[in-house]
Amino acid sequence: MPQDVTFDLPFDTPVSEHLEYARARHLRWIWDMGLVRSQAGFEEYRSWDLPQAAARTYPHASAADMVVLMNWFSLAFLFDDQFDANRPDRADRILEVARELIVTPLRPAGSRPRVVCPITVAWADVWNHLSDGMSLTWRTRFAASWGRFLVAHCEEVDLAARGIAGTLDLDEYTEFRRRTVGIHHSIDAGERSRGFEVPAQVQAHPLMERMRDLAADTIGFMNDIHSFERERRRGDGHNLIAVLHRERHCSWEAAADEAYRMTNDRLAEYLELEAQVPRMCDELGLDENERLRVHQGVEAIQHWINGNYEWALVSGRYEVKKESSVDDLLAV
Repeated sequence: MPQDVTFDLPFDTPVSEHLEYARARHLRWIWDMGLVRSQAGFEEYRSWDLPQAAARTYPHASAADMVVLMNWFSLAFLFDDQFDANRPDRADRILEVARELIVTPLRPAGSRPRVVCPITVAWADVWNHLSDGMSLTWRTRFAASWGRFLVAHCEEVDLAARGIAGTLDLDEYTEFRRRTVGIHHSIDAGERSRGFEVPAQVQAHPLMERMRDLAADTIGFMNDIHSFERERRRGDGHNLIAVLHRERHCSWEAAADEAYRMTNDRLAEYLELEAQVPRMCDELGLDENERLRVHQGVEAIQHWINGNYEWALVSGRYEVKKESSVDDLLAV
């Protein structure tokens, strides 16, 4: 089973001490906000154990912030599953909701959503807390990354609606997956979780840009491997193994082996670039405080690579099931 595939990661990342405290409050919030509407939907959501994923990827957040991050964490996963169930007929509604999710960070704080459904109402609530205390620079960067992520998912829905979802070649898929995996804004949230911001000149440096892209590739490819059996069962071709199998006319086993090799190659390149971070700091003439914030920014990437991996090995989200119990969250 691909979910049993393991990787040798050189990071030893902690788990938040606030996991159980935040989990209880998050699960109550999920129900109160209407993000689960049935007992079956609640049980399936709970089997994913997203609170553990948040506790591993944002281990230094305060207890209160951990609740906020868990609440935010749930939205992308639940929205994703609204159009992962072979329902191309919902493309127009998905696009309408996605537009609302994209513009929420661009409106004044406290604005009510103009497109109302459980997902948009919950996101407006979460954004008010998530953006609190962060600079306009950070909020703009997060909004841009979040927007690219949602647009990519809308493109995925459009491809499915037109019956051409499984036609991307390897290079096209790699670029596309880098956006659908949603790692750039997730790493941005790592800054919010510890109350710091990576200096703007570092974020714009080619080294950091490439490191973030490689982290996205590594995580996206690992997720593709772990979720392959589940996605293959429901006919979802948005998976690296499926792309390799189709493009190279090879067996599923050979495609899985190549996906594993590609993932390790991305990780190895990331580690090579991470070793060059001190030189970049020298090049930019950063002071001690700025270097500390760069170090924390690199840790945020490490937490995501390792934390997401550790969670994926045990999460019920990637189990092969006969059918999904996820509730409809796009209706009013």
